Amino acid sequence: MTTGTRRRMGVEERRQQLIGVALELFSRRSPDEVSIDEIAARAGISRPLVYHYFPGKLSLYEAALRRAADDLASRFVEPHEGPLGSRLRRVMARFFDFVDEHGPGFAALMRGGPAVGSSTTNALIDSVRQAAYDQMLSHMGVMGPAPARLELVVRSWISLVESTALIWLDGRRVPREELEAQLVQDFAALAAVAAARDEELAALLRGLIKDEPGDGPFTDLATRLISLAAS
Repeated sequence: MTTGTRRRMGVEERRQQLIGVALELFSRRSPDEVSIDEIAARAGISRPLVYHYFPGKLSLYEAALRRAADDLASRFVEPHEGPLGSRLRRVMARFFDFVDEHGPGFAALMRGGPAVGSSTTNALIDSVRQAAYDQMLSHMGVMGPAPARLELVVRSWISLVESTALIWLDGRRVPREELEAQLVQDFAALAAVAAARDEELAALLRGLIKDEPGDGPFTDLATRLISLAAS
């Protein structure tokens, strides 16, 4: 026979529960629209008890953001197997999975929210961008500091991915799969323009695209550009 007695959570377990609840709510609505009372009610505890674990909504928001940042950074991790174009398609699919799941919170973070501008928030955002940058260099087989033009290409592309996701969230007017493919091709186009002025980068790209399949995103881009020039 059960007594219905609720198990008492330990401190860390309760903190993780509150972070999970907050992240779920922040994923559905802008953090500005979520109150401590709502978080407490969803967690099944009192408002004062929330403050026992977190000094305020800002600290809880930052903790939820830290978990989300770790999740988002992990989306860029991909086994170094197969053509680069196919790998980037899988990375973009996972990235947009995250954007789909955390739309309002993602938009609030990038466009301005309760913790934007704080040193903690800025550091978390920068850590995700750096993780994406490091993974991209790893996919390209670049160890150590990247050549200047390649760094410009990769960091510019990461910014493009962010801004594209924000625009897409506002109405989703472009089919998601098409956008994922377009962003992969955007990377190829940026890299090709830079490689036209840098033989070292050109040699790197030639080595990467020699194994691209005929139906891959990079080959598809080349075909479309040739067709466009011929029309």
